[in-house]
Amino acid sequence: MSQDASRHDLKRQLLEGARKRKRSRPAPEHGEASGTSAGEVPERLTRFDAHPGYQQLTMMREAARRLGLTDPFFRCHQGNAGATSRIDDRDVINFASYNYLGFSGDPRVNQAAIDAVQHYGSSVSASRIVSGERPIHGELERAIADTYQVDDAVVFVSGHATNVSTLGYLLGPGDLILHDEYIHNSALVGAQLSGARRMGFAHNDADALEDLLHRHRAQFERVVIVIEGLYSMDGDLPDLPRFVEIKRRHQAWLMVDEAHSFGVLGRNGRGLREHFDVPPEAVDIWMGTMSKTLAGCGGYIAGCQALVDTLRHLAPGFLYSVGMPAQVAAPSLKALALMHEEPQRVRRLQAISRYFLEQARALGLDTGESIGAAVVPVIIGSSARAAGLSHALFERGINVQPILHPAVPEKSARLRFFLSCEHTEQQVDQTLEILDEELTRT
Repeated sequence: MSQDASRHDLKRQLLEGARKRKRSRPAPEHGEASGTSAGEVPERLTRFDAHPGYQQLTMMREAARRLGLTDPFFRCHQGNAGATSRIDDRDVINFASYNYLGFSGDPRVNQAAIDAVQHYGSSVSASRIVSGERPIHGELERAIADTYQVDDAVVFVSGHATNVSTLGYLLGPGDLILHDEYIHNSALVGAQLSGARRMGFAHNDADALEDLLHRHRAQFERVVIVIEGLYSMDGDLPDLPRFVEIKRRHQAWLMVDEAHSFGVLGRNGRGLREHFDVPPEAVDIWMGTMSKTLAGCGGYIAGCQALVDTLRHLAPGFLYSVGMPAQVAAPSLKALALMHEEPQRVRRLQAISRYFLEQARALGLDTGESIGAAVVPVIIGSSARAAGLSHALFERGINVQPILHPAVPEKSARLRFFLSCEHTEQQVDQTLEILDEELTRT
């Protein structure tokens, strides 16, 4: 898509959005003018504290205050966050970080960052295509591509922007994006930006996907199916071989977001394809993030050379963004090497995750469809109760985040436990014992 076409499409989307907002705008209140000059605009439309989002936030804070709850969000960790952390000057058992393999804080990974910043400075000071390229970028991309056994990879400075820019650039009007209903927000935003038609299908329901393709494939040019390797709200996974078979039959692309599955699934942590023993080329677009297993920040796309070359030279989120700082790339490169050298970390993570799941179910807790791989929810069924339990557990030295409506349906409000290979069975037993006690009190 040319830049002119992109600008035209963006203008069209903005105009359509403006028209929709105009149609949905409430009629002026009594005494309010309906004109558009500066002196006639209602004050509520010029104040951030009158914005609907801020109004909703204010109501949520007031409800929490009335319930005597502290805000569970933006808790400040005073050091490295792994299986344990330090918050408010006290040590807690931590189930709220993505440090799955314990590489964040590992001295060898820290040293890689120190060496990189001393050699390259704190910023590459330009987009990579202009003058921001450093050897560490190519080394990291080559290591990711070799791990996936594909032609090449490209890294972005943001995981969210990786999906937004990839889908936003590759697809356009005349194309179709089909996605699991639980797909991450970044894929939804990318789909909206692309201007392509977007359709969701029931979670992990390959039959529902196939029905959509039967009915709509012939009406569109390019079609991409977007799923995740491990869903971070539920801890479950898709039947990858089935999705591969469907995408081949209907001549579509398949994109797998491995933000939470890379380093977690498969005997050696190579993700969903290793878990199912699927050839790497069976998936057209492999996406992942470096903020979890790889102890850094940013995202990547891995696949065939044509895909990676296209994104590296034309995707706006890469082309117009400053290059990844060397001290961010280097720790991820070191963590990836250590993951290959120390596969026992992956197996410890899988073992402690299964233990948590088994013990939770033995207590009669609702863990949904979780397979027991790094992510285990405990479904509470009430946002207020979930928030209250998170508060009670924190008071007793356990940090776990509540997931509340509207992030999930009210009946699915939950506590979401992220496991690390460094968690112990004793920590799990202690946590579940305290959770069981607090559940009986509410």
